[in-house]
Amino acid sequence: MNPYVSIQERLQLEDCLPYTEQWSAAPDFLNLLIDHCIEHKPSVILECSSGLSTLVLARCCQLNQHGKVLSLENGAEFAEATISNLESFGLRASSSVMHAPLRQYMLSGRKFEWYSTPDLDEDLIEMLVIDGPPGYIQEHSRYPALPLLRKQLSADCTIFLDDAAREQEKEIVDLWLQQFPDLTHTYVATERGCSILKFQTKHSRVS
Repeated sequence: MNPYVSIQERLQLEDCLPYTEQWSAAPDFLNLLIDHCIEHKPSVILECSSGLSTLVLARCCQLNQHGKVLSLENGAEFAEATISNLESFGLRASSSVMHAPLRQYMLSGRKFEWYSTPDLDEDLIEMLVIDGPPGYIQEHSRYPALPLLRKQLSADCTIFLDDAAREQEKEIVDLWLQQFPDLTHTYVATERGCSILKFQTKHSRVS
């Protein structure tokens, strides 16, 4: 059976999932997200990038009757496409897609282009999914996520980094582990690799 059809059935969806094998998140990564979301029922999920994973996470929240996913998307056309898919599946109440153009940040003495983020309460995000920005934009394109969002992560937040088999993502994880000594890392050998990270202790403010 097509693994995307298996996910469709798992999520009790009548319509086929809108996926492309080249660009959509791989089924094994999506199943990791579903497992975590259904078991832990996070209230706030933040996603860096949007697409099929947004729909899947929103459906999990709908099944949980709890929680919401907020997706940051730098491409206006991709944000609109994701919103359209969410509407067609009746999932807008469990999701929000924000067009967040990239802007410049200075982190650890380096310039990065990363999402314009909304104001979020501290200790709010209980699940963080990192699948953007695209790697072609810059070296270590996804690195800014933890330095910029650290204060907004709840004490028990679980972080999922997709494409973790790539050398750039491996280097990003190494940079995070050096910067945050209380960060733990588990690698899962999915099709494209997934790094699962958690902070061991309640964080202090990062300047």
